[in-house]
Amino acid sequence: MRSVVTRVTGAQVTIDGNVVGRIEKGFLVLLGIHKDDTLETAKWMADRICGLRVFEDENGKMNVSPKDAGAEILIVSQFTLYADVSSRRPGFSDAARPETAIPLYETVINECKERGFHVETGEFGADMKVASVNDGPVTIIIEK
Repeated sequence: MRSVVTRVTGAQVTIDGNVVGRIEKGFLVLLGIHKDDTLETAKWMADRICGLRVFEDENGKMNVSPKDAGAEILIVSQFTLYADVSSRRPGFSDAARPETAIPLYETVINECKERGFHVETGEFGADMKVASVNDGPVTIIIEK
């Protein structure tokens, strides 16, 4: 599983001109699911995302957890994070098929919610437009 986590002051995902997910301060998470990922991997990823201390403390140091910072989370499925670019036309054979990916995507979402976060999402497999205002910018790749 691979995620690109961006600290944002706002982010939203739109489908066919309709906003389906929107957050203020928090994390925009682009989540890619590998064909070999498991439930354990999904729970581990949620734990990492929810515990990532990249919000600034009173001294300007990245030391505050998202929970303590009052962060929200917008999670967007992104199978292209597993692109094989060994040729000029990317291949996606390492990305999980929907029957595997959807339950794991939903597990990450639910695990974040169980930790007390307000979580918004895109729609798995949809053609989405994602907009964000990066804060910092702080962008971190998490992989297991």
